[in-house]
Amino acid sequence: MTGAEAENASLRLDLAFPYRLLDAGKHDGECLFLLHGSGVDETTLVPLARRIAPGAVLIAARGRIPQEDGFRWFERITPTRFDQNSIVAETAGFAAFVVDIAKRHGLDLTRSTFLGYSNGANLVSSLMLLHPGLVHRAALLRPMPVLDHVPATQLGGTRALIIAGAADETYGPFAPALVTLLSSHGGEIDARIVPSGHEIGDPDAAIVRQWMAASPVSATVG
Repeated sequence: MTGAEAENASLRLDLAFPYRLLDAGKHDGECLFLLHGSGVDETTLVPLARRIAPGAVLIAARGRIPQEDGFRWFERITPTRFDQNSIVAETAGFAAFVVDIAKRHGLDLTRSTFLGYSNGANLVSSLMLLHPGLVHRAALLRPMPVLDHVPATQLGGTRALIIAGAADETYGPFAPALVTLLSSHGGEIDARIVPSGHEIGDPDAAIVRQWMAASPVSATVG
């Protein structure tokens, strides 16, 4: 699977975030929200997502903050420090987008998985902590904690997979703190390490696929 599927799906501008909807035609109710990394666009995670869940509906969303030739999800100050007002505002906007797109396209959020990479994974973890109840299952690839102030959120019933890169010298050291943070708020967290850097690939796809099969979401979550 290449990025051709994503390129052939039109970019939709009818909601707060640009997105592409990719329907494999199997209609089994499974959905993946895809949140890309920095400096790219919504098409980049589609090949990985298809290796993970070939039959799922994909919502490939685009961050609203320009960066180089692509986009990101919120403003950064340094590679590991981020503008807190931007995080809060963009996360709130994305929370509303999730509700709106679920209604518009008949998506079941209890059967949805949020797959985020790098800056996109950080947006997903912020969504979990700032707007609890929307994310029931999330796969976070190369994430780190980004919120300076975390509310007393309860994440009971939320499952998250965190995959760090053993050779990811910039972001890998922050992954344990995110595991601790989400666990302390009641999330069911599975942490893994792969022998790579910040890049993602087949080992990540295999882990996410196996984890999703072993931890199915349920319409009765909550």
